Amino acid sequence: MNTKMKWAFAALVLAGTFIISCKKDPAPTPAPDCSISMAGLSGAYKLTALQYKRNATAPVVNYLDYMDDCEKDDIVTLKSNGTYQYNDAGTVCNPNGSDNGTWSVTGNTITSDGTINGTIASYDCKTLVYYAENVYLAGDKLTFTIVKQ
Repeated sequence: MNTKMKWAFAALVLAGTFIISCKKDPAPTPAPDCSISMAGLSGAYKLTALQYKRNATAPVVNYLDYMDDCEKDDIVTLKSNGTYQYNDAGTVCNPNGSDNGTWSVTGNTITSDGTINGTIASYDCKTLVYYAENVYLAGDKLTFTIVKQ
């Protein structure tokens, strides 16, 4: 084999090795939709905190302390099609508290034909905090924290 043939053969082997060793990178995983929208908020949630303030200067009261154990493990699933499923999960209450209905979000306001109604204070793709004011008395505030499961 002459020198030109050796160089051509070496170049061919090198090019073949390069082509064979190149792998396509997998498609990047799309970032989750963390927007305050029907699609961004959809998912299954569990209530992790429920706080009540009688007025702006009153101390915070932990309302979870007043809930039955069978209510503390329930899951609500917000679907992007505007429906929700409330599942009396874990320890089932008597009577069973499962329910379903409709929900929507406009701006920072979440509404449903059930108990999910209020102003969204924050959402980080995992934890949704919303509150309702003037629930029992003028000036009071009830703050819900629900976490995706």
